[in-house]
Amino acid sequence: MAAAPSVDAIRSALAGVEDPEIHRPITELGMVKDINVLDHGKVEVGVYLTVAGCPMKETITQRVTSAVSAVSGVTAVSVDLDVMNDEQRRELRKTVRGDADEPVIPFAQPGSLTRVYAVASGKGGVGKSSVTVNLAAAMADRGLSVGVVDADIYGHSVPRMLGTDDRPTKVDDMIMPPQAHGVKVISIGMFTPGNTPVVWRGPMLHRALQQFLADVFWGDLDILLLDLPPGTGDIAISVAQLIPNAELLVVTTPQQAAAEVAERAGAISLQTRQRLAGVVENMSWMDMPDGSRLDLFGSGGGQAVADSLAKSVGGNVPLLGQIPIDTRLREGGDAGVPLVLSQPESAAGAALRAVAEKLSVRSRGLAGMSLNISPAGR
Repeated sequence: MAAAPSVDAIRSALAGVEDPEIHRPITELGMVKDINVLDHGKVEVGVYLTVAGCPMKETITQRVTSAVSAVSGVTAVSVDLDVMNDEQRRELRKTVRGDADEPVIPFAQPGSLTRVYAVASGKGGVGKSSVTVNLAAAMADRGLSVGVVDADIYGHSVPRMLGTDDRPTKVDDMIMPPQAHGVKVISIGMFTPGNTPVVWRGPMLHRALQQFLADVFWGDLDILLLDLPPGTGDIAISVAQLIPNAELLVVTTPQQAAAEVAERAGAISLQTRQRLAGVVENMSWMDMPDGSRLDLFGSGGGQAVADSLAKSVGGNVPLLGQIPIDTRLREGGDAGVPLVLSQPESAAGAALRAVAEKLSVRSRGLAGMSLNISPAGR
C-alpha cells in the first residue's frame, strides 16, 4: 500500500504553481488557504482567489489539481475556492508592488530594462493600431513579455484587434490587465459600457494614461507599446512627461501628403528630447496577380519621413519596414487574430515580423536622439 502523501510534499508541489496573471507562486502570494490529506490518498486544497468572479479561476483550479496529482501517494484532488478579504488583498499588493503609498511608473525608473515604444502618426487612417497590435503579437510570439497600452482614449480599438472583451481585475489599488495572444493589454474601452464615447478634456486624458502606467500591474515586461492617438496633442505630451525614455515609432503611408503630416508627429521629439526608433511605412503597395506591384498611395513617403527626421535630429532614423496592402490584415483586426499569427508567411505578415525583430533586438544608445546641443562660439 502506497504511503500517504505529506502536507509538506503537497505544499512543495504548490510552490511550482504560478498565478496566471501575476506570474508568481501561489504559495508566495498567500493564496493557499489550507491543505487537508484524507484517507486513501485523497487531498483537499483550499485556494484564495483575489476577487470574486476571478476570470482565471478555472486555470488556477486546473494548475493546482495537476500539480498535486503528481505527488506520490495522491489518488484524488479537490480544490475549494474562497475569496481574499480586504486585508489579504492589501498584503498581496504589497508583496508584488511594495509598500509605496503612491504607485510609481516602473518604466520611468532609472533601472528599468523595459523598452518602451510610443507608436505615433500624424493623421488617422494610416493603420497605426494595426501595426501596433501585430508588432506586439509578433514580439510575444518570439517569447518576449509584451504589454500594450491603448492610449488612443477617444478612438480605442486595440482590444477588438487582439480579440479580447475581458475586463481588468482590481486587487486592492492594483489593476490586473487581461491577456490575449500572450500580450497584456489595457484600454479605456475595458472600463466603458458598450460603445460609449469618451468625452474628456486634457487633464482627464493625462490622468487615465498615468493610471494605465502606474496602477496596472504589468510585471517584468521586455517591451511596452503605446498606441497613441494621431497628431501631437495631449497624450503625446503626457507620454513624454510620464515616460521620458519612451522612443517614438512613426507610422505613415507612402502618400506625400500623409508623409508631411507624419513628419510633424516625429518632429515632436525635438521638443520632448525623445529618441526616434524609426519609421514604418504602411499600405506601401498592392501585390497584383501577375506579380507586379500597384502603388495605390504613391511611393517614397516612408523614406522621405525617415530622411527628413534624421536631418532634423542629427542622427540615424531608419525606415524599419514597408508593409504591403493585404485584406487579411484588416480581416485579422476585425476577427481579433493578428496577421503575424494567422498568416506569418504572407508578405505583410513577414514584413511586420521583420520590423518586430528589429525592435526586439536593437541595442540602446543615443542615435536618433536630439541632445539639444549648440556649437560653442569662437
